[in-house]
Amino acid sequence: MAMRRAIRTSERLGAWAVLWVFGGAVALAGQPAQWLERMNHALTTLDYEGTFAHWDGGRVQMLRIIHRLKNGVVSERLVSLDGSGREFIRTGSDLTCYLPDKREVLVEHIPSKRSLIGTVPILNKETTRFYALHEGAQERIDQHLTRLITVMPRDQYRYGYRLWIDRAGMPLKIQLWDARHGGRVIEQIVFATLRIDRNIPNSAFQPHLSTAGYRWLRTQSPPAQKNSGLVWHALWLPPGFHMATHVAQSMPGAIGPVEHLVYTDGLASVSVFVARPAHAHAHPPAVESAHMGASYVFSTFVDGHRVTAVGEAPARTVRSIAVSVRARRASYSALPGGPFAHAVPPP
Repeated sequence: MAMRRAIRTSERLGAWAVLWVFGGAVALAGQPAQWLERMNHALTTLDYEGTFAHWDGGRVQMLRIIHRLKNGVVSERLVSLDGSGREFIRTGSDLTCYLPDKREVLVEHIPSKRSLIGTVPILNKETTRFYALHEGAQERIDQHLTRLITVMPRDQYRYGYRLWIDRAGMPLKIQLWDARHGGRVIEQIVFATLRIDRNIPNSAFQPHLSTAGYRWLRTQSPPAQKNSGLVWHALWLPPGFHMATHVAQSMPGAIGPVEHLVYTDGLASVSVFVARPAHAHAHPPAVESAHMGASYVFSTFVDGHRVTAVGEAPARTVRSIAVSVRARRASYSALPGGPFAHAVPPP
């Protein structure tokens, strides 16, 4: 979820949704795709604030979110209520992460369409080839009438969603779930309080802490270097996935720029980082992997480079993309994602 990705920005993993308690007692009707369209419109255009519980891998956190759209500019503030005091403030494409437990402030740019309030399903004719939509029964959540919408993956390479959406288009609960393992819930968000507020002041987007003595870190593009003639890419991608981002950035512990590639099908996404370790002679473990809540992390070495893939997707998807990453000559003409994209996945 995007909310957790913002929290983990400080740990350089590079990896949800705001929910709204607003409903009525009238009957709910409409096609599943219309429910999702209505939900995404409401979440991105209305001004609101509230608190929600985020469950991830057995850990529960409480957070506060403030969202405003003014003169076409999105402002957001996400505050951890678990005692760490962490705050994440976004203005347009600028994201500032205040980390009092580390006495650091991290400043970076994020895509204009990415939000702290979440990646919720946005389907089109392309993505519906890989996800099926189902409209379930009406259910009451905290006295509010909702309609259950299920986003079912058509293969084993992606997770699905369950969304309980009220008549205004606001989801009261969102689940990320694994359809291949008995519908196991991987991550869940439920709002405790939420209200519409059309008069959110600028002061609501100021940090409530002093940064005196903090270390400020800023991500930036590396200085121009002579082109090595090599471009890293994935030879294999699940059907429907394509490269959405390919940038270079400076990161601690790496020699030279780190290539960052993002592959997505429009819902699921996998980030891949390719770097030369600062201590290449140390012979670190060839393969490392771990589950971090809804995210799976897989790291391996390819031609002297550390390749790390992180994604809210099944382990097979993340691992298969990572082990297929290779360098090719920049002049090589290939299909998006690599010349063998969508071939049989690596073992």
